[in-house]
Amino acid sequence: MDAILERCAGLDVHQETVVACVMYGPLDRKPKQETKTFSTTTKGLLELHDWLHQYECTHIAMESTGVYWKPVWNVLEGSFTLVLANAKRIKNVPGRKTDVKDAAWIAQLLRCGLITPSFVPPENIRDLRDYTRYRRKLLGDATAEKNRIHKILQDANIKLTTYVSDVFGVSGRALLESIVNGEVLSPDQVKDLVKTSLKRKVPQLIEALNGRVRAHHRKIIGMHLDHLRYLEEQIREIEKEIDRLLSPHLDIVEQLITVPGIQKDAAAVILAEIGYDMSCFPSDAHLSSWGGLSPGNNESAGKKKSSRTTKGNRSLKAVLCQAAWAASKSKGTRLASFFYRIQKRRGQKKATMATAHLILRIIYHITSVA
Repeated sequence: MDAILERCAGLDVHQETVVACVMYGPLDRKPKQETKTFSTTTKGLLELHDWLHQYECTHIAMESTGVYWKPVWNVLEGSFTLVLANAKRIKNVPGRKTDVKDAAWIAQLLRCGLITPSFVPPENIRDLRDYTRYRRKLLGDATAEKNRIHKILQDANIKLTTYVSDVFGVSGRALLESIVNGEVLSPDQVKDLVKTSLKRKVPQLIEALNGRVRAHHRKIIGMHLDHLRYLEEQIREIEKEIDRLLSPHLDIVEQLITVPGIQKDAAAVILAEIGYDMSCFPSDAHLSSWGGLSPGNNESAGKKKSSRTTKGNRSLKAVLCQAAWAASKSKGTRLASFFYRIQKRRGQKKATMATAHLILRIIYHITSVA
């Protein structure tokens, strides 16, 4: 294997330790090799930084081992050219599995330019990604709490959902609070609590609230409502942080929301997953493959067969499929025409994936120009 780097290092990262192997020397000769083990505490990682700097390393490679690579990356970022490797693609020969040999193997692959780097966005985009993913998790938790309240209402034979389209709107929550407090409401009181068109449904609401509510129901609904309020407050705080991190990139966000099916929340998730610098991806095809939206290859004897998409980035794929479904409902757009043209031949699921693929390619070119 021909060497292309004179001074580089490979890191075998674990929870408590990181084994570093430095390789250095002329490209046409066998390199010299030095190995040392460091702690993964901040002090240990700073010692690793100084040790690598002592050998004048220019490139450092490490495996994407769980989340353990992140502290190492954060300390070394900015001082060296870092390469994050997919562990599946740099496996050593079976029977030679030790930490020292793993670090040396990574360093050897890096020295010969045989590692394809994984995409790691800048620190501010990584922060945005943490917030958008956590918001998605909290939104799921909030939905689960609402579903639990619906279940308890049915158990207590409270039929609010028959007449109130949104039980968790202003009127619905006021009625839920009255149930928790054990209040028996008169028609006038119900009319004062509800808003807009629900005022015309007071007799029906009185009947719907006439259930078999026990103290157990009131207690547990109150607990769910308290948790729901907490989750909603957390979501509002996260959205403030997302807005703060998006503020330097509002021009890109404004261009992304011109694509049918993409709103501000979706644009935030997309930017958090792919970043704003498209130089990491040579073409829209590379970005689509990384996102898991490109069709796989399944060719034999010159015949191409249908195959599954790659695994890719789950968060990005999910938001783009949602955008594709929303775009299919937009009237008079080319994306909607594209969706229904594919749906007619291949079905709804494949049409959704194909439209998501097309949207990602559009996003690539929008972001590249921006």
